[in-house]
Amino acid sequence: MAVREMGSKSIPEIEFGDLHDLNKRTLFRDTLHKHGVAVIRGVVTEKEALGWKELAQRYIRNNPQTKGFPAQNPAIYELYWSPSQILARAHPNLIKAQAFLMSHWHSARNRDALISTAHPTSYADRLRIRQPGDAGFALGPHVDGGSCERWEENGYGKGGIYDKIFHGQWEEYDPWESSSRLPVVSDLYNGAGACSMFRMFQGWLSMSATNPGEGTLMVNPLLGRATAYYLLRPFFTPKRGPSEDLGASFLKPANWKLEDQITSTLQGAIPSCSQELNSAFHPHLELENTMVHIPSVRPGDYVVWHCDTVHAVDRVHAGKSDSSVLYIPACPLTEVNAQYLTRQREAFWQGSPGPDFPSGDGEAQHVGRLSPDYVMQNINLPAQRAMGLARWDDTVEGIPERERRMLAKANEILGFA
Repeated sequence: MAVREMGSKSIPEIEFGDLHDLNKRTLFRDTLHKHGVAVIRGVVTEKEALGWKELAQRYIRNNPQTKGFPAQNPAIYELYWSPSQILARAHPNLIKAQAFLMSHWHSARNRDALISTAHPTSYADRLRIRQPGDAGFALGPHVDGGSCERWEENGYGKGGIYDKIFHGQWEEYDPWESSSRLPVVSDLYNGAGACSMFRMFQGWLSMSATNPGEGTLMVNPLLGRATAYYLLRPFFTPKRGPSEDLGASFLKPANWKLEDQITSTLQGAIPSCSQELNSAFHPHLELENTMVHIPSVRPGDYVVWHCDTVHAVDRVHAGKSDSSVLYIPACPLTEVNAQYLTRQREAFWQGSPGPDFPSGDGEAQHVGRLSPDYVMQNINLPAQRAMGLARWDDTVEGIPERERRMLAKANEILGFA
């Protein structure tokens, strides 16, 4: 069935309480691998999620110096260390959900690669509280993690992630192979808001009941095919342009050919920015039909999308209540991610923005910010480890040797060796 007909039904869902159910897990896995987007229902209770939203709103009221954008009617708040965010990232259910999701990746190219998907790491991102009628916070179809870097030898080429695509074997491209992503440099141009950690999934935890069209997420659930298309698009050109009123014939293979002379044009890719996609540059994706809304969500649901997924945000929030989320990706334990944790840990102690975000005082003077002492005394040990605040146990029995070596290396990087 075509994406247009399936719509939100193309996105797999699973209840958090069913993560142990083999049959449901298998069905979820197969659909996730195909489409790259998912919803885990009820990772935390609605009461907890709504409580975090109320706590965040109080934190913002008590600290009117908090920055946000758009400036006149903020939807995204430049907060990283509010009580709501720290408590959500530290929740045992969320950490379990992240490990479950990342277990769907594999390291077939290098089975000795230093990576552990069983030990999530914490990335301090922002939060969104978008009000009804808002049209200021609108993001068109794009892919995060750089743009030009995907074609560059010293960017994504360092891991050969897309070699199958560039060699003409796009059907064999595996977006779920992780070891090839470890050496990647996704930010060669110091892009604003670029992510330095390896995020297997971008994601957010819902703090509101939100339906399609109510200021929420849209995704392109074609994953591997969409990736192959926008990576190969620069090598092709139409014989006759859309201005010639060819109708449907414009998209037919007979109207396209390899460029006679290769140019440096990378449609939608600008150094230091995300990869942008639109109908003019990428007509065969038919974005007007293949960008679908995520299903309706309730407070406590966790929405994730593969790091190569084309995604967007509703141009207008057409709902009647706020659309609120905590941005929380799923990141494995790797050497690069452990190195980032050392810098992010420093930012936490100082109350400043994370290393990937604009510098400044941040929350250093915010009333109600959780202190490091509070976190060390009240947050569970796995969450402390995920934040880089406590030593990983590399002596535990029954784990693969590769994971043990990764834990030991992370302890060395974090100063716990």
